[in-house]
Order: sequence, then structure tokens, then C-alpha cells
Amino acid sequence: MAARTLRIGLIPGDGIGREVIPAGRRILEALPSSFGLQFSFVDLEAGFGTFKNTGAALPEKTVETLKKECDGALFGAVSSPTVKTEGYSSPIVALRKRLALYANVRPVKSVASSKSPVDLVIVRENTEDLYVKEEKTYDGPDGKIAEAIKRISERASWNIATMAGDLALQRQRVRDAGGKSIHQKPTVTITHKSNVLSQTDGLFRETSRKALAQDKYQTVNIDEQIVDSMVYKLFRQPSDYDVIVAPNLYGDILSDGAAALVGSLGLVPSANVGKDFVIGEPCHGSAPDIEGKGISNPIATIRSTALMLEFQGEEEAAAKIYAAVDANLEEGKLLTPDMGGKATTEQVIEDIIKRLLLRLSSFPGLNHWH
Repeated sequence: MAARTLRIGLIPGDGIGREVIPAGRRILEALPSSFGLQFSFVDLEAGFGTFKNTGAALPEKTVETLKKECDGALFGAVSSPTVKTEGYSSPIVALRKRLALYANVRPVKSVASSKSPVDLVIVRENTEDLYVKEEKTYDGPDGKIAEAIKRISERASWNIATMAGDLALQRQRVRDAGGKSIHQKPTVTITHKSNVLSQTDGLFRETSRKALAQDKYQTVNIDEQIVDSMVYKLFRQPSDYDVIVAPNLYGDILSDGAAALVGSLGLVPSANVGKDFVIGEPCHGSAPDIEGKGISNPIATIRSTALMLEFQGEEEAAAKIYAAVDANLEEGKLLTPDMGGKATTEQVIEDIIKRLLLRLSSFPGLNHWH
């Protein structure tokens, strides 16, 4: 059978994005031909540095290349100005809209030896809510007033809820096949604030419940939490949660906060998923305080690379990568400073590649959602 060739766009962005995105490429290049995969790569630009150099945070060439030439992409991190900068807007938010990447999927999972096990996935709606970035400021009788539009649609809510339901069933299939887990039954928890935002969050809640009432989800337990109590319970009782689905803003906050449950944002991957395209994206930021020091954690990018492969149907290859990362973390000898260690970025990359190559013949290839 002829090898499948995947062309991957590499968008390092700013700061440590330029140090960790090469790790994703090296991991893909380390996968042997026995998987029936080959990769080619194209380097693309986006970010605040690109904006300062060219006047465009997301060059049209980047978008068109992704649409016409690529099967997927890896996106590093971007630095965002803390004050209003005329003409600048987030390139990753724009990419999500331009490529119809309606779901941001963020698994948060501890290693097997953890004393407080965590095994959950946050499914964040990726295209609307306050992130439509429709804001205005005007003069009021007592000073300036700033307003922002919060947009929730039935269509987007339905799509993200069904994504969450499908992932819950997929995770359960792996558990039924013998995958170890802290969960006994697939559960989707709908997160909202409809007690205050009865129109917008009310529509999200109502639509999500309708979507998850479909016959194919009859084995899935459907729960819900008001977002403020969700934050409290997530940190107090993380083992209670399997799949969490939320509007854009809440999903962003919850997933970054959940990273604390496993030790570092440097461990947490994500995938921006649409019907025809996927972008792997580590959850951390551009970290200018450690830029250029060679100590950034590449694991979130490596896991995001595997997550990208999963959504491209290459679950076995993804599982091999996850196993190599877990082995590195379980041993704990080569950890970057954010994890309490002294290892460099390069040392961690080399260790994971070595473990990947050592385990290729023995690891059974279970899907990651377990």
C-alpha cells in the first residue's frame, strides 16, 4: 500500500513558539515508514512579530497556503499587546474563523502514577461568544463606557455539543477495550451561566441538551454546572469529570486553569478542529520571560502533534507518541524548569524521540481518549 503523505503547515508565531514547534516536526519525522505515513512541511508566518514587520498579523498567504496545500498545521504561540494596537487582532482567532475550526479540544490527563488522577477533555466552542470581538467604546454621562457583543448561535452550540458527545462515546469504547481509566460511564458536563445570561447561555444550555438527547448518546450521562461552581468543583473533584463542553470564554478559562491539575501549561495540548482541517496548538503562551533560554517545555506541542494526527485518523501513530511522552514524565529525570527539573528543551525532545523509537514494536496502540 502506498504511503499516505500529509503536508503540515508550521506556524511558530512568537516567543517560545519558535522553540517548540520544531519539536512537533521532529516527532513526525521520527515516525517510521511502517505507519504508512510520510510528511512534508511548509513554514508559514503569523503573530505579533509578523504584524510589526509586515502590518498583518495573519498574512493572506498563510491562510491560502493552509487552505490549498496543507492537510493540517501546528501553531505555536503569539504575543498579544496589552494595550490597544490599531490594526492588530489575534491571528489564531482569525484562523479559527477562516478555516471553520469550530471546536477546540483540550485533553488534560495525569500520568498513571499520579496520586490525584485526572482524565478529562474540555471541548470549547471556538468561533463565537465574546471572541467575535465586536466591541465599542463611547462617552457616557459619567465617563467612557465599553461594550462587547456576546454571540451564541444554535448551530454552533449544536455542533460543539455533538463533538463532546462523540468524544465521550469514543473514550468509552477505549475503556471497554481494556484501556485504564478513572471513569466508569461516559459523561458530558454542559457548562454555562444561564441563571444570569438567560438568552445567550440559556440558548447554549438548551441547544446542547437537545443535541445530546439524540439516540446515539443514550448511554452518555448528561450533567451540567454553572461556570463558577464548575471552577470550584473542577479543582476540588477533578476525577468527577469526563468531557466538559463550554462556550468559548468559559472553555478558555477552564482549560487553562485545568492545566494546574497536571502541573504545568507546558504539558497541555489542544486541537482546533473543523470538518476538513485541524491545527494542533499547545495551550501555553509565548512566554517572553524564558524566550531564548532553551528551557521551554516542548511536551504540549508534542502532544498537540499527536492530537492533530488523531483527528486525521492516525490513531495508532498518535498513541505511540503519547506513550513516549508518558514514559518521560513517569521517569521524571528529564523535566524542564516549569516541572521542577533542570532539563533543556533539546534534552526533553531527544529523550521523547528515543523513547518513541524504543517502544514502537511493543506498544499496543490504544487510542488516547482513555
